[in-house]
Amino acid sequence: MQKKIHIKKGDTVFVNAGEYKGQKGRVLEVNRKSYRAIVEGINMISKHTKPNAQNPNGGIIKKEAPVHISNLMLIDPSSGSATRIGRKLGDKGKLVRYSKKSGEEIK
Repeated sequence: MQKKIHIKKGDTVFVNAGEYKGQKGRVLEVNRKSYRAIVEGINMISKHTKPNAQNPNGGIIKKEAPVHISNLMLIDPSSGSATRIGRKLGDKGKLVRYSKKSGEEIK
């Protein structure tokens, strides 16, 4: 069984550990199997590529590498600061995420 993941694609997150500590970014992709996420502008690496159709000259490309989800915290939509996430039943009987700081529901 896989662990519940508190962030989703499109969320704005705060990096709370590592080289990029203190920075914010938007989640581009979440890998549930490896418990990692790719965040826009965070954990940049240089990748050497051979010439191909997209890049006829080849060369060095800068791209984002995955970050472990334990190093990310969701940004509270009302205050703009990092917050922990809880889950509760919404008005339609479906589980929704909410901010533990403000108690506000996260869309």
